[in-house]
Amino acid sequence: MVTDAAEREPTQRRERTRRRLMDAAAIEFATSGLDGTSVESICERAGYTRGAFYSNFETKDELFLQLAGRVAREQVEAVERRVRELAAGGASVVSRLTPIEIVQRVLEVSGDAHSTILLMGEIRVRALRNPEIAAAYLSLSEELVKSVARLIHELRSAHGLTFRASDAEAARLLISFYESASANAAMVGLDDAAIAARVGDEIAGLVLLLVEAPQG
Repeated sequence: MVTDAAEREPTQRRERTRRRLMDAAAIEFATSGLDGTSVESICERAGYTRGAFYSNFETKDELFLQLAGRVAREQVEAVERRVRELAAGGASVVSRLTPIEIVQRVLEVSGDAHSTILLMGEIRVRALRNPEIAAAYLSLSEELVKSVARLIHELRSAHGLTFRASDAEAARLLISFYESASANAAMVGLDDAAIAARVGDEIAGLVLLLVEAPQG
């Protein structure tokens, strides 16, 4: 009799294979770009054969698009996690933070900032040149804006923040500014910790413009 665990094993193994291929591709794309990355280099880094690659992805472009979607989802999940962590701290913790510090914590740059910045830069360049990638990128961007706007609404309601823009407008401004500031910090050769510090400081300046100071 086939057990549930035995039935799940092929699916789990396939998921592990796809994840390792995508992890390897993320490093290769960030380092060498889409054109400079071969299927062979992805397979070599992941420890798989070309057969394993083509049993999971039809083309390198398909993998690239799926990777872009994963990066967008991870960004949203990271922001959601920080909102939950902030809420878990309780009112006493939040009350000691300024509006700027609250937003900074939510938008904190992750530890792998440099590689993620390089990968997102490559995705945007490809989107400018490829209509299919552009459509997928714009769709992912809209989903990211919606997710961040929802989180801004939650911050607004839970912590009494007053923004000088609608949730969607504030989300677009913060995302665009974050992407630009992160890319500029990476261009000058800063490490991840320095990128986080610099972007955090620059985000603080934007938040000063977006969030109204509490009265009294």
